[in-house]
Amino acid sequence: MLDQTMKQKIADGEGFIAALDQSGGSTPKALKGYGIEEGAWANDEEMFGLIHAMRSRIITSPVFTGDKVLGAILFERTMDGTVDGKPTPQALIDKGVVPFIKIDKGLEDEANGVQLMKPNPDLDVLLHRAKALGVFGTKERSVVNLANREGIAAVVKQQFETGQQVLAAGLMPIIEPEVNIKSPERAEADAILLDELVKALDALPEDQQVMLKLSLPTKAGLFDPLVDHPRVLRVVALSGGFARPEACVELAKNRSIIASFSRALLNDLRHQMSDDEFNAALGEAIDEIHGASVAKTPVTA
Repeated sequence: MLDQTMKQKIADGEGFIAALDQSGGSTPKALKGYGIEEGAWANDEEMFGLIHAMRSRIITSPVFTGDKVLGAILFERTMDGTVDGKPTPQALIDKGVVPFIKIDKGLEDEANGVQLMKPNPDLDVLLHRAKALGVFGTKERSVVNLANREGIAAVVKQQFETGQQVLAAGLMPIIEPEVNIKSPERAEADAILLDELVKALDALPEDQQVMLKLSLPTKAGLFDPLVDHPRVLRVVALSGGFARPEACVELAKNRSIIASFSRALLNDLRHQMSDDEFNAALGEAIDEIHGASVAKTPVTA
């Protein structure tokens, strides 16, 4: 059973979801962006310790609150760690932020223009543990590189099958079929993805809802049918490699879609900053992303 207070906050809240879920392969890049060069750690444990310290600093910052940050997506190791002596999900809940967890194990090699998720045989165990820690939902990512209908249909099918497993565990799935913003067929891929998602949503039972995390579309407003679909709790957008100013401009063109940014949220944060500098930089990013999530720019045809 989903926590109804958290569900209401995610459905109706005016804010965005922070993505704090960089995993093994992307951790060195995230640390470098934070001002910690590769070689500052001797092994994976030390590397994950450094990234956890960064996330703890964000979560404990006085500017990181549920007023503007509705939820936060965690990496599994972050979920299992502690912040201020509390399990990380509880530390978020205490600040009014709804906890999610990234559950995919990375991507398969490209086939039919897409990258499916790798097999995840221990998913039920992870879902059970997450639920016990107070986590509300999950996020699972696939990638669409080309406008190949067969490939995109396979991505959506796998995503919704995983979503059913998540729903059965009493959690809310964020389905993330990311369209590569550098794709030469991006507009066509957006249109095919919309079509396949609507078909999958229409096939869901009336009492089920999912969330969607999508790349910002080439055509503003393209995903309005998803925003309005009764089986969709909320549509959120990833920054997908856009710098924060550009990501926020594009986000503001899309009605009722809120941000779920990672790099665009963290880009200006540095390990070497004083707490005052760090909080000011984080606060500026939160304000800008929050603004684009709640104050929309009318787009003329």
